[in-house]
Amino acid sequence: MQEQGDDKDKETLEGKSYSEQYAEIARTLPILSDGILWYGKYNERLSDIAEQLKAGKEVESVRVRDFLRWFKAERRGNWVVINIRKVLERFGLVTKPDFDSTYIDGPITFELLRTELSEIADTQTSEGMAYDNMLAEKHSDPTYRIGKLKEANMLHNQISPHATIKEAITIMMVNGCSHLPVMTSDRDVKGVISWYSIGQRLANGIKCEFVRDCMDRHVEVQSDTSLFESIDTIVANHYVLVRDDRKVVTGMVTTADLSMQFRQLAEPFLLIGEIENHLRMLIDNKFGQQDLAAVKDPDDTDRTIDSSNDLTFGEYVRLLENEERWNILELRIDRKLFIQELDKIRQIRNEVMHFDPDGIVESDLETLRKFAHFMRKLVGIGVI
Repeated sequence: MQEQGDDKDKETLEGKSYSEQYAEIARTLPILSDGILWYGKYNERLSDIAEQLKAGKEVESVRVRDFLRWFKAERRGNWVVINIRKVLERFGLVTKPDFDSTYIDGPITFELLRTELSEIADTQTSEGMAYDNMLAEKHSDPTYRIGKLKEANMLHNQISPHATIKEAITIMMVNGCSHLPVMTSDRDVKGVISWYSIGQRLANGIKCEFVRDCMDRHVEVQSDTSLFESIDTIVANHYVLVRDDRKVVTGMVTTADLSMQFRQLAEPFLLIGEIENHLRMLIDNKFGQQDLAAVKDPDDTDRTIDSSNDLTFGEYVRLLENEERWNILELRIDRKLFIQELDKIRQIRNEVMHFDPDGIVESDLETLRKFAHFMRKLVGIGVI
């Protein structure tokens, strides 16, 4: 089967949110009898990998990000992961480490699937969705591990215990860092030197000529440690070294890194919350309970609508896309363009609420920022 052209995909997907892009890709790809999407040459590559492993040959590793591109994906959303697992199952393969649990720019290798899981896969045609659930539960790791952080996989600087203090100070000043791991190899850590460890000793008249004279004991965690379990350690020590399952020190996570990570995770939630609050203000001032109840999902019979707080985001869209209701708002804004943007927010919201560990793409985050800013403008000029 012939693979879809990248240029054609780019033209088709321009201006769409990530979930819309993946849905569009899925519609354009052939589907095999067992419900697996066909990815052309990349399916053939997996077939070749399986044959090489069966023959006892070594297979080159690949970055997770590049592996996702084999499946025309950018991030590890739930349905992306499930479909990739199906394809791997089809060829009797697994990745080590699991592609969904490790750093997105980290390497993965391929191994042959265990016999018992292959036997379970044989029941796919009769068990349907139950197989999908088994597949997700078998592999997926719901815990956010510290090893997924970029900084946990990039050890930018280190220094020898025999280096001079001048060298350590120069490295820290040039690179704008406050801590340096003192190491003799990628596995052997002697300690950590920092502005604090240097200053503490100099203030007490202790001679500091070499790094070994001014270093403190280091603090480390394993890469599979929960990020949230690591927070207290990072805050107490201002850093933590991360060691992987090969015993290699792969990175250092500082309090500054932690702050940026939580901004990345929290900002989409906060922006969506702000947008929803603005929409409620807009709706509550113009519509009564009967109008709101009229747009409720008819299949959701157990839910009572008393105010805009009881509506889903999709129901906000349904309420305002109606021209008669839109006119009640008396906004001098184009309805179709407003609804178009609002539906983009709905799509992004669905992705955010499913919590993709890789975060949302920058274009979607920028869409949220712009729409939140737009709603603030409406409030500022007294329209809401």
